[in-house]
Amino acid sequence: MTPHFFGFGSLVNTATHVYGNTRPARLEGWRRTWVRTPDRSMAFLSVMPAPGHVIEGLLAAVPNGDWAALDERETGYVRVDVTPQVAHDMAPAPQISLYQVPEESHDRNARDHKILLSYLDVVLRGYREVFGDAGVEAFMATTDGWDTPILNDRATPYYPRHQVMTPDEHALHDALIAEAGAQVLAGGE
Repeated sequence: MTPHFFGFGSLVNTATHVYGNTRPARLEGWRRTWVRTPDRSMAFLSVMPAPGHVIEGLLAAVPNGDWAALDERETGYVRVDVTPQVAHDMAPAPQISLYQVPEESHDRNARDHKILLSYLDVVLRGYREVFGDAGVEAFMATTDGWDTPILNDRATPYYPRHQVMTPDEHALHDALIAEAGAQVLAGGE
């Protein structure tokens, strides 16, 4: 059977990749978090084991089990098998992996890392397209690390898979960010 990945960030936005046979799914026992590593100057979105927690995401097929292109895209992450922890509508169940920043790579003392707003916009658009407004709100509520400043790079996006957002999307995203108590910095800060 064709293996699948569980996307919990930008991979939920199907315009950022070519993988098909997508479907919503729920990952049990994990929680999203923004992490910092010495390998990048920007914060990564990752997941950590968290008993009792559930996050929504998107499953997509990896044809012929050819993970090479996805592994390259997800540089800095390791692939983790989460097959028994994913609730979905497929029978029989395929092998399912997600990409996680290894805990030993985290730099909890780093304070200069920022979340790219262009990246967060893409993630939130994907969640809204798949799960609706409730899904976007759930993403914010099931993600830790909103004390990490957000760099407003919308005018000159740094994220390579950025997308042009509508004014309504910006307004929704900005309201959710404010509600989460996150600090947004101007582009040059």
